[in-house]
Amino acid sequence: MPVKTDPDSWQLVLDRLADRIGRDEVGRWLSDVDLLSRSPECSILIVPSALHRDWIRENFLPPLLEALGSQECRFEVRPRDPFLPDPAVSSPEEAEPVPVAPEPAPAAPVERIPDPDLRLNPDYTFESFIVGPCNRFAHAAARGVADRPATAFNPLFLHGSVGLGKTHLLQGIAHDLLGNDPHCRIVYLSCEDFVNHFIGALQRGDLEAFRHRYRNADVLVVDDIHLLANKARTQEEFFHTFNTLHNAHKQIVLSSDSPPEEIPQLQARLVSRFKWGLVAEIEKPCFETRMAILRAKADRIGLELPDEVARHIAEQVEDNIRELEGSLTRLTAMAALFNHPVDLSLARRVLATSSGDPGRGIRMDDILEVVCDHFAVKIGDLQSRRRTQSIVFPRQVAMLLTRQLTPLSLGEIGGHFGGRDHSTVLYAIEKLQKRRRVDGEFGLVLAELERKIRRRAQNGE
Repeated sequence: MPVKTDPDSWQLVLDRLADRIGRDEVGRWLSDVDLLSRSPECSILIVPSALHRDWIRENFLPPLLEALGSQECRFEVRPRDPFLPDPAVSSPEEAEPVPVAPEPAPAAPVERIPDPDLRLNPDYTFESFIVGPCNRFAHAAARGVADRPATAFNPLFLHGSVGLGKTHLLQGIAHDLLGNDPHCRIVYLSCEDFVNHFIGALQRGDLEAFRHRYRNADVLVVDDIHLLANKARTQEEFFHTFNTLHNAHKQIVLSSDSPPEEIPQLQARLVSRFKWGLVAEIEKPCFETRMAILRAKADRIGLELPDEVARHIAEQVEDNIRELEGSLTRLTAMAALFNHPVDLSLARRVLATSSGDPGRGIRMDDILEVVCDHFAVKIGDLQSRRRTQSIVFPRQVAMLLTRQLTPLSLGEIGGHFGGRDHSTVLYAIEKLQKRRRVDGEFGLVLAELERKIRRRAQNGE
């Protein structure tokens, strides 16, 4: 017969389990778990979510039973109350709120109409996401949020280096939520867009409409939230947006290049709130995961990819899934362009030209020179305000290549092309990305332009 246990008994179990699975895993999955009763026959654990229950069953059950000294383990799901006072809020910065203008009165309930500005990549779904040891935790958390929004993980905060799949998971959540409820008001955008929309609202004196959009969302998804760094006034606005949504039991999902505590000049109270739910890291993919990603990409584009070619690419491109898939795209483009089989010799040549050790990185003038040479236009025309079709299309191509090959933001890219705003740049990029998916010839043109730009940078021309 199970007997009730004391906290010290559970701590001993956790210490024993940490020796088997590691203290990080114990802290991540069992720090919010309580031991209700324990006996040699059966122990009962209280877990905060079904995701915790399923993950513990699938990944830790044998060592957990051994640590408990039980033959069986049962789970009771009792969601944590996310609105309990936050013990981390104890610093002077937290205790002394920054004076702000009075908040508007709560708006009347709004009709649940999907956000007309919602733009999702149809390829970024959970079904197309390749799961490996590097991202299994983040993937499970994202699926949990999509299945049960605003319960256990609110906010969900995903972090990891560029090109590891954060955006893919964010959009996977949005796709699933819309599939479950087509009327779900999802607001999905980059942090850069949030900042620009806020600045625009301030300049127009139209904060009420801005707040109405963001604070009436069912789900708010913000990519690259680390771009709030050093933006005190926008942080202030986001803080109140966060509180409004969280208090209304609405889901918040964020992504960042770094964990909350490492975002420079981020207010302590935002750091604290970003850690209220679940913080999950996406790590660099292992070799097996890189191979699986390449095979999945090859299947999607109908390419028969020899094993030795996949192995070579996976060995050469280790850090970035975006670069991994880009290498395969360049390989297939070169094979089609030169009527050459997709073999190891071609793969070696393509990777050698794309990943060499250039004396300098790709610069704006590399892109402008190559694009202008290809389309027979002048650099001054691309950077002008002219809108004739003979200029608009090459300009859009240059914008897309700049986004792909440089770290420039949308606003910075627009500044190089006649001072255009970020929304114009985003429209151009998304338009050409859609065309590339359906127009193989256009894809070849882009691949060839990218190859020339990389070669120009490597040669230091």
